[in-house]
Amino acid sequence: MKQNKRIVFTKPNTAELLDCDYVAPGPGQVVVETAFSTVSPGTEKANFIGDPNVAGSGPSNVVFPRYVGYSSSGVIVEKGSGVTDFEIGDRVAVFTGIHARYKTMNTYNVIKINDSISLSEAAMCYIVTFPLAAVRKTRLEIGESALVMGLGLLGQIAVRQLKTAGAAPIIAVDPVESRRKEALEAGADYAFDPYEEGFAGKVRAVSNGGVNVAIEVTGVGAGLDGALDCMARFGRVALLGCTRDKEFTIDYYRKVHFPGITLIGAHTMARPDFESSPGWHTHPDDIKTMFKLIEYGRIDIKPLIKEIHSPEDCGAVYTRLATDRAFPSTIQFDWSMLK
Repeated sequence: MKQNKRIVFTKPNTAELLDCDYVAPGPGQVVVETAFSTVSPGTEKANFIGDPNVAGSGPSNVVFPRYVGYSSSGVIVEKGSGVTDFEIGDRVAVFTGIHARYKTMNTYNVIKINDSISLSEAAMCYIVTFPLAAVRKTRLEIGESALVMGLGLLGQIAVRQLKTAGAAPIIAVDPVESRRKEALEAGADYAFDPYEEGFAGKVRAVSNGGVNVAIEVTGVGAGLDGALDCMARFGRVALLGCTRDKEFTIDYYRKVHFPGITLIGAHTMARPDFESSPGWHTHPDDIKTMFKLIEYGRIDIKPLIKEIHSPEDCGAVYTRLATDRAFPSTIQFDWSMLK
């Protein structure tokens, strides 16, 4: 029996690497030995600190332990009966699941990768589809202006995807200077601090009166309110950030209703499970799209991966996530580093 370990939030603000069972695959399942797993800052911080509002159906009870880690990669080491599309030794991307050395997964949640995709890049497979779905839902047209409000991991990916999709200009917004610089290097045309004087006026000036599309990734009401101040008439705003704070007020009449703004729910689970259509793609199809864009050099996500740690360092990594406003856009766990 293989020795398995997983990262567990045992109580608020505490992450531990603990032993767990190795689960043999059932029919239609495979076991993946994890190579890399990626930290998703927003979701994992909310779970780490004990935020009750992490379930899409509404606030849940603050119950621990909690398990996270839904974007990873690895190699298939065992398969169950009826599995014909995968072989032992296949390199794969895995979406959903947890931070664990061995994961038993349904084949729907496993995507083969070719030799042009590294296992580290493949471990971003799930997260990169979040902003991709948001961009698709805005129905962005080539040459339309776009704003990204919030330049954490998802915002940085959104900048790259908007450039590939033909947005012009792309305006990146974040109070952290290093993040603004990174967005400019990735293809944004302008970058602003949302707290600087005359912020909305500056955005309107460089976008010919207002932006057509906004990807709101801050997850706070003030971020959405600031984005609405920058919109052109009939603009579309994708709500990609999980807005968990409730103590804010928006002037919906003047900022949404009268200018005809469309607000789009862009949670990654608000998508079809089995059949893609324009603007609405399944997770597997969006993952394959991103791998194609990487393979053909349309998008480079490697610069986003700032640090790689052993899973044994999880306690320090998550403490930084909870306390450091300038937490790196992407940190991954390398499971080969386990002793």
